[in-house]
Amino acid sequence: MKKKLTALASCLMAAALMLAGCGGSSSSSSASGSASGSAADSSVSKIRLATGGTSGTYYAYGGVIGQILGEATGISFDVQSTGASKANIGLVADGEVDMAIVQNDVMDYAYNGTDLFDGEKTDNFSSMAACYAEVCQVVANPASGISSIADLKGKRVSVGDAGSGVEFNAKQILEAYGVTFDDIDKQNLSFGDSANAMKDGKIDAFFCTAGAPTTAVMELSTTNDIVVLNVDGAEAEKLIADYPFYTTYTIPAGTYKGMDEDTTTVAVKATLIVSNDLPEDAVYNLTKALFDNKADIEAGHTKGSELDPEYAVEGVSVPFHPGAEKYFKEIGVME
Repeated sequence: MKKKLTALASCLMAAALMLAGCGGSSSSSSASGSASGSAADSSVSKIRLATGGTSGTYYAYGGVIGQILGEATGISFDVQSTGASKANIGLVADGEVDMAIVQNDVMDYAYNGTDLFDGEKTDNFSSMAACYAEVCQVVANPASGISSIADLKGKRVSVGDAGSGVEFNAKQILEAYGVTFDDIDKQNLSFGDSANAMKDGKIDAFFCTAGAPTTAVMELSTTNDIVVLNVDGAEAEKLIADYPFYTTYTIPAGTYKGMDEDTTTVAVKATLIVSNDLPEDAVYNLTKALFDNKADIEAGHTKGSELDPEYAVEGVSVPFHPGAEKYFKEIGVME
């Protein structure tokens, strides 16, 4: 197992650890196994798993879990590179894949036909398990006089690519503080372009939703003073009440250069979803294998360290597949 994980990790993870699963060229890799605890009692022999771009965390993480779940259940995995959350939901709903990694806020939009899926309600999928945090980070230049979200009024702020999940995160967080896009000089830049723009003095702050530490923010902090703003207190409570896919998250002191104190913020979650057409026993076996094999998943990808059954069901607004629900009830984390 260790040799297989080492080989797999070296191929998939070089540039991927702290990037969000974003678009890329389509490709796939297969993994299968014949380990005990198999899904021989299930009619499922192959799972098509949609991830993200080949340089992103989703693809690397998907490759590791495909390898390990394949060995644990005897199901063959076809791990596919895709356009990440929105595209993945469409692929599952259309029956082109069986399982996918998506952000839990984007799947909420799909299930309810709002925001990114306005007028496109899509519900032929279910939750399996939330896996790790994608942290909402608001990075500011302290020289701009910014020490809180409310201070972003009148400032030059990048809110992520136009139409992205990050842009909706930014809109929702700002609104919790009584700030709208009309109150800021809104710019739509990627994480890397936002960091470069801040280096050049072209923006005062930017939103970034990704695993922390995030490469673009780390690199920026080595050359520029930054502050990561808190999203907390009554404003965070209102945000979570209005949008239950958010959870609280603490970014530890020292995560970025010059960050001497913990920062309290909110996060969304990278979540495994499955087709409603998958049988209950197959999804039960896959969910059980995911947590039974946490150590091996962590050995293959650092994000495996965040696997936790209680975390897996918190802040997930889309109903769980009956197979996943059976497992979580069995271990006592779901009523």
